[in-house]
Parts: sequence; C-alpha cells; structure tokens
Amino acid sequence: MKRRSFFQKTTTAILGLGLVGKSFASNKKVKNGKTAVCATVEGNKLSFYSEAINDSINIFHITDTHLFKDDKRGIPYQEFSGRMSKAYNETMHFQTREKTNPEETFVKTLKLAKEANADLITLVGDLFSFPSEIAIEWVLARLKETGIPYIYTAGNHDWHYEGMYGSLEELRDTWTKKRLLPLYQGKDPLMGTTDIKGVRFIAIDNSTYEINEAQLAFFKEQVSSGLLLVLLVHIPMYAPGKSISFGCGNPNWGAENDGVFELERRPKWPEAGHTQTTFDFHKEVFSAPNLLGVLAGHTHRFSMELIKGTPQIVTDDNASGGYLDIDFLPMEVKDKKLILESE
Repeated sequence: MKRRSFFQKTTTAILGLGLVGKSFASNKKVKNGKTAVCATVEGNKLSFYSEAINDSINIFHITDTHLFKDDKRGIPYQEFSGRMSKAYNETMHFQTREKTNPEETFVKTLKLAKEANADLITLVGDLFSFPSEIAIEWVLARLKETGIPYIYTAGNHDWHYEGMYGSLEELRDTWTKKRLLPLYQGKDPLMGTTDIKGVRFIAIDNSTYEINEAQLAFFKEQVSSGLLLVLLVHIPMYAPGKSISFGCGNPNWGAENDGVFELERRPKWPEAGHTQTTFDFHKEVFSAPNLLGVLAGHTHRFSMELIKGTPQIVTDDNASGGYLDIDFLPMEVKDKKLILESE
C-alpha cells in the first residue's frame, strides 16, 4: 500500500476533527476545570502549549520499530518467530520512499534525539517483532550511548512468540521476566512514571488491549497527584469512527471483530469484549483534568484525535522512519491573552 506523506496525513487528521489550520485547544481551565492545552503539528514536529507548563521539555516519541535481529540463542524459537522475522527485513521510508530497515531507522532517530539534546525518549511498544535476546541487548546498548533518559512500555509483539501456548497475559508475564525486564530500569513493567521538569510521563501497558484493576488504580492515583500528565500507551484509546486497531476501550472490540488471530497464532479476543475495568480506564483518561495528552502507536499510521478536549497522537512506525519530535512549552503572554482571555 502506498503511504501518503506525513504532512498530507497530518492535515487530513486535523481537518477531520473540524478544526481550523494545524492547531486545536481545550476549553479554559476556569470553564471546566481542565488544564488548557494547545497542540500544533508541522511535519515531524509536535508542540504542546499550556499556561501550566513552566519549563520547555523536548521528547522523541518512537513506536513500532519491529527489530528482528536474532542469533543462535533464538534457534530453539524459530517455530514461533519465523513469520515476524521476515516481516520488516526491508522497509520503505515513510517520507523519502527510499529503502531502509528497522536498525537503520532506529539509529538515525536516536541520533536526531541526541542532536536535539532531548530530555526524554518515549519507547511505546513493538520495539521488537519478537523477544529476541540479541535485539534487546542491541537496543539497550544504543540507548546507553545516547545518554538520554527513556521510558518504555511493551507492545503486543514485544513479548509474543507466535503460536506459543498460553494466554496473552501469561505470555506477556513470561517473556517480560525472561527478556524485556532490563528495559524497565527497575520499574513495574505494567505501569511506571518518569518526571521531567514538572511533567509526569505515565507508561501503561495495554498490549493485550486490556487494562487491569491495579493499572486503573495506578492511573487514578497519578491524576489525584495534581501534576501535569502525559499518558503513554501502545494501543490507541478508542475514538468514535476509528478502526478496531484503536482497541483500548473500544465497544466493538471482541471475538466478532478479531480477523487476525489465526495469522498471529494467538488466542481469539473474548466473546464478551472488554472488561468493565478497561471501559472505566477509558473514562478516567478522558476525564482527567491534568492530562496534557495521550501518545500511542500500534497502527503504523499518524493520526490525531480529540476526545472530550484531550488530544491523542498516534505516530508513524519507526520501522519506516517514523517518529515525533515533541516540545512541551509554556504559553506566551500574547497567546494567553488571545486564547485564554478571549471570552
């Protein structure tokens, strides 16, 4: 499938929200208790502005690199890694259309983050096509070379050996402990935070499409802290009109709409769909007054959604060179007057 340019997709996404130009804003804090946020996008550059932000923050957002490196340690698992080991051997850059590959795009993105003196790298799932030991070791080495703090949460491929027996939760737990654990830097793999200059980045693992009770309670606790929050999830939160890939809190998610379980050789999604806990999480996310936005991946396509005044941004896959260079910036006085004092 021929991919449109990033700019074309960006414009379409924003106009689809019924917004003017390339920016949008939530209502004023005094009006509904939500932190006022403006977000603008131009090419690979995304900027959040808020009067609640005191210091500028720069992050590089990376998802869906799909590294497939393997060595002799992976030979016993080739029955389960075979399909995904060939899925991204060669990719086409999402902007230049030139041939590339996941290793090359990941290294180039980290180089850009280092040149930008980024404050944080957010790795939001499917960094790997399967939990290869050599790929994980290689990533850890590359991240160490940057000297930039990072936060990681898993995607549905990071821990998945296709066809291996077990429930999604059991397989995630097994391969997180066996392989992925060093990426979490001592934090709980299912939920963790990193604070940068007064903004708290929350990573919640929804790589099974579901949220458990502990994660829901954890998110509520973060909201009650009163800190400015950014939520990181691999699978995008449901928004009306979006595809089944926007599967966290999606009322259409379930066995009836699971068309790839045989291809991915995994258990079929439940007949009953999401648990109530997952739906409750969706409600909590888009009711949180101090949430600046949601950053996600999984779909391999850039999109922006506005849900109850909160922006969700999904980025292109890093396997094809996609990433987002994101700034969180204080709002200037002239913009406060125009946007926050206009009524």
